[in-house]
Amino acid sequence: MADARKHTPSRTGMKRRLRIWFLIVASFMGWAVYTSVEQLEARSETMQALRSLQEKVIAAEQRQAELEFEIDRLGNPEYIKELARKNGLTMPGEQPIQVTESGD
Repeated sequence: MADARKHTPSRTGMKRRLRIWFLIVASFMGWAVYTSVEQLEARSETMQALRSLQEKVIAAEQRQAELEFEIDRLGNPEYIKELARKNGLTMPGEQPIQVTESGD
């Protein structure tokens, strides 16, 4: 009688439902793992882009600091005179001296 119970139609249907349920759960878990891997890759790319942008921001801040320093220097009359002399300008009454090298 125990053998008759194992092969009843209700047990066969139950096994089939369990297999289908397992297949559905396994499919869902596969999809979840695939989605997680995709998100990790996307996160990695985003973090790399973030680091690149942070480096650009640091470079821009350094350039801004250099330009602000130059602006401060341009407010100094002595520095302006020095720049003018480097560019070949002279003060009124001064005579420019030009040095040439001989070809000997």
